[in-house]
Amino acid sequence: MPTRRLTGARIREKRLDQGMRQAALAEVVGISPSYLNLIEHNRRRIGGKLLGDLARALGVDAAALTDGADSDLLDQMRAAAALTGETAEIARTEEFAARFPGWSALIAAQARRITALETRVQSLRDRMTHDPQLAASLHEVISAVTAIRSTASILVGQEKLDADWQRRFHENIHADSLRLAQNSEALISYLDTPGDDNIGAATPVEETEAWLAKTGFHIAALEGGAGDADEIVRGAGLSASASHLLHEFCLRYALDARALPLSEFVIACKAEQYDPARVAKRFGSAFAPVLRRMSQLPPDKGHPPMGLVVCDAAGAVRLMKAVPGFTMPRAAGACPLWPVFSAFSRPSQPIRAEVAMPGRAATRFLCYAIAEPGTAPDFETTPFLQSTMLLLSDPAEGPVPPVQVGMSCRICPRANCGARREPAIAGLAATDAG
Repeated sequence: MPTRRLTGARIREKRLDQGMRQAALAEVVGISPSYLNLIEHNRRRIGGKLLGDLARALGVDAAALTDGADSDLLDQMRAAAALTGETAEIARTEEFAARFPGWSALIAAQARRITALETRVQSLRDRMTHDPQLAASLHEVISAVTAIRSTASILVGQEKLDADWQRRFHENIHADSLRLAQNSEALISYLDTPGDDNIGAATPVEETEAWLAKTGFHIAALEGGAGDADEIVRGAGLSASASHLLHEFCLRYALDARALPLSEFVIACKAEQYDPARVAKRFGSAFAPVLRRMSQLPPDKGHPPMGLVVCDAAGAVRLMKAVPGFTMPRAAGACPLWPVFSAFSRPSQPIRAEVAMPGRAATRFLCYAIAEPGTAPDFETTPFLQSTMLLLSDPAEGPVPPVQVGMSCRICPRANCGARREPAIAGLAATDAG
């Protein structure tokens, strides 16, 4: 029975690897060098006895010669060549795929990734340009800002106003400021999560986080040693990449739940006033699992709101649970996340820091962070460090003033910040709003 068309390229690859001349191999199997040349260039199909003779002469199994690339891989490689518009040896695609199957699969995977990213960028571009909801949200924000500015200009004008009119203008500014805050939050939320279900989340990490946010990061099915990670992932309906991330999360969740049972953990958290260091000491547990478990407490049982950030030493955010009032950018070294990054300078040393967000309210957050190896120790492998940070909002006043953080240098009002990396938008940082 004839074998795949790529068998000839595999024969040529094995022969060249062994330094054997074409004439020598042809003589061993009893065919002419010209016929072998046709076979090696995939112009003749072979099978049966001749294939077995060639395999024995090359000292390999016959399956190693017939294990070529399938048509789907070849189609993907040709599509990859068409992406860049560069000149590629299309006629030798089959030979390349047969000789370097690993590289061929990588090229095909990169082509798929490029196509997906281009589709994503185009979708976002169309959304920014033509989305009526986005235009309406921006209009609401601008309208609120204009109303506040107009009312404020009257109050600071030369004309003296009686107390009743001043009260009315103050009420108007207050109402407009609330409207501005609501519209701004709605706009940010809309930009963070695409509204078109066909687009999906921007990345697999964000897709996973969006699913976890619906549960409050609490998966009841995995508590008490029950539940099955595979079943949960199947029911989530996520993409393949996001399903892989969710499966890893569920496995870690189940391990933490067995080590720190929910009923006992809740009692300990309340008794220790949600201090992770004291809770960890009470259980004899490592610090990071306690941080994760505290972020997984049932959201409807009266526990304080808690956020979570997990990142690696490269600055990539691997998991993020939002908490109201705290801006969580994904950029490496982002200002609000400095405790989770600074933990890398002191591996295995817990860090406790209080930060304050900008604005007149100056919302404060208590941050607990630790950097620990994310993999089991091994003599041959460089440790993979992973930092975990838990955030609790509105902590009690501490003896040390909180660290003043911002959202981003470009929109941060803290004009006297020595860590600023780029100037703010003109006029924004004229005063320190913190």
